[in-house]
Amino acid sequence: MTEESVFIFDCHLDLAMNAIEWNRDLKKTVYQIRSREEGMTDKLDRAKGVVALPELRKGNIGLVVATQIARYVEPGSALPGWNSPEIAWGISQAQLAWYRSMEDQAEMVQITNLEQMEKHLALWFDKSLPDHTKPVGYILSLEGADSFVNISYLEKAYAYGLRACGPAHYGPGRYAAGTGMTDGLTAQGKDLVKEMDNLNMILDVTHLTDKGFEEALSIFKGPVWASHHNCRALVNHQRQLTNDQIKVLVERDAVIGGVFDTWMLTDNWVRGVDDPKERGINLEKVVDHYDHICQIAGNSNHIAIGSDLDGAYGKEQSPYDLEDIADLQNLKAILSRRGYSSADIEHIFHKNWLRFLRKAWA
Repeated sequence: MTEESVFIFDCHLDLAMNAIEWNRDLKKTVYQIRSREEGMTDKLDRAKGVVALPELRKGNIGLVVATQIARYVEPGSALPGWNSPEIAWGISQAQLAWYRSMEDQAEMVQITNLEQMEKHLALWFDKSLPDHTKPVGYILSLEGADSFVNISYLEKAYAYGLRACGPAHYGPGRYAAGTGMTDGLTAQGKDLVKEMDNLNMILDVTHLTDKGFEEALSIFKGPVWASHHNCRALVNHQRQLTNDQIKVLVERDAVIGGVFDTWMLTDNWVRGVDDPKERGINLEKVVDHYDHICQIAGNSNHIAIGSDLDGAYGKEQSPYDLEDIADLQNLKAILSRRGYSSADIEHIFHKNWLRFLRKAWA
């Protein structure tokens, strides 16, 4: 840890998806991965990734919420996904196996409770140890619940350390409608949310429809966060939080992770066509959303980082002044110029997520 950098907790990274489906060796640097992908055209973000374990350490990003993600799709769906819930479960388990292999090599360490978190933080705040020797801590979350073959699979996942779940992702879902839809929770989705509450899991409202958001929060009484969300008042899309939803989350003492995907930082983004620099999308645009949430809350206690970097996109769809994830540290100067104090910056960089978990896991 350098004196200038602030410890960062990033609440949303699809690390195992990148490893298993993008075939990326995240032990290598971002630049080594890009070099290996030169000339590949199977995905828009080939040779444009910004996330790898060395860059997490370089950016003093010592704790993350890392996902499992595997969507089930009905026949004829235009969305990519898997043809049965059982296949989706298998993919999620391959992702879990990758995390376990990273733990075996001391690249990462799973955090499932308060004692483990405090021990990990003590390691990262120990300035006598070089950062490149420290494992990246991860809290396991499931993005979209489709891979649960039935509700009993929630208990199986909790047993291996799953601590947060977002019932929805994109399109129709087995447990909840997601981004681009208008329906809410399904019948089994309501049962899922109730069982999450019984297990004291964290409900992630990201990707829920407006109806699903309202239904889930009426059922669920436990800890709620929005791991990677921006503001509908600034970018008008159903994927974003309305001002009223932000107020509800503040009342629930939730934290919102501001997201870096350019389509959530500007209106009418055309994937694969638009260019972040030509559209003027830089880190200042991210801070616009952070500031909007702070103005609604009246303080800096409810906004933090949920970058979603390399969430099926790379530099082609990231702020143009971000070369790799270590550049999250550049938010410090932007926030400072806008009048945010050192204490505010620490809230946004890590203390809000830590306060949330210390309360949720007490």
